[in-house]
Amino acid sequence: MSILRILAFASLWIAASALPAAKPVKKLDQSRSDVRKFVEEMTAEHGFERSELVELLAEIEIQQSILDAISRPAEKTKPWHEYREIFITEERIRRGVDFWNANTEAVKETAHAFGIPPEIVVAIIGVETYYGRRTGSYRVIDALGTLAFDYPPRAKFFRSELKHFLLLSREESVEALEATGSYAGAMGMPQFMPSSYRSYAVDSDEDGRRDLWANLDDVLGSVANYLHVHGWEPCEPVAVRAEPGSEDLSLTGKSLEIKETVSSLRERGLRIDTELPDDTPALLIALDAKDGKEYWVGFKNFYVITRYNRSLMYAMAIHQLGREIAGEMNDART
Repeated sequence: MSILRILAFASLWIAASALPAAKPVKKLDQSRSDVRKFVEEMTAEHGFERSELVELLAEIEIQQSILDAISRPAEKTKPWHEYREIFITEERIRRGVDFWNANTEAVKETAHAFGIPPEIVVAIIGVETYYGRRTGSYRVIDALGTLAFDYPPRAKFFRSELKHFLLLSREESVEALEATGSYAGAMGMPQFMPSSYRSYAVDSDEDGRRDLWANLDDVLGSVANYLHVHGWEPCEPVAVRAEPGSEDLSLTGKSLEIKETVSSLRERGLRIDTELPDDTPALLIALDAKDGKEYWVGFKNFYVITRYNRSLMYAMAIHQLGREIAGEMNDART
């Protein structure tokens, strides 16, 4: 062997030895009592074959990045003015218009069938996955398994979602080890959690399957059906701007529940630009703008959007993005 080849091999060996060692993959510990209990429940209550289920759960990879991500969701770590800048952008508005134009008939038929404004359906898909471009790269079973067994604050919830995912994989012929989604296990273009998928997804094109990854008819119909089932009121407003008559520290506006009326908020000094009756149920929304508080009053339909994601900022982003997209669509028609 020539001296040059010897030196080349030596350089490669030195470079390889300098690379950090790959971290071993941490698999779900099958001997844990909570894992064994989960297996018992799934076999006894839902008829899963024990050996197959144990083999499947053994493939779950516990990932620290999932635990890190769920500890810092944008809704809890960013003020409104920063959160808004993520979702209400010229590009996202333009892509929303493009998405609507590319799927005009499907969007129109969905809106008509469920009584949901098309801009709201489009905006939800736009906020959730950038109109299907970012549906998540985690294996759903890894996300749910990690959170079900290694995230104590919400282990019960995610264990239930893991159960629903396994049932969904059986019902809809979803490959459990191949389905991908968010760090929390949300799936497809509308980012449905497994329980929501099983309860609210619809087979819009009647092909015998509810596909929220690739079937746009099912995606649009499922988003609209979710809002419809949760009480959307057709032709009613979502929210309006409001101004406080004076600085009132009681105007916190952080609750997701409708506990006020238009009249009761006006009695507290709030100026509300609406002709709705005084007894219309309402909730106060106080957001952190760059230069102070920004007040809105939300109505039943705003509350319905928060059933999709339990966040005032999320619902406001949907409302504002939808309004911007609808405005661009109307301008293009005139």
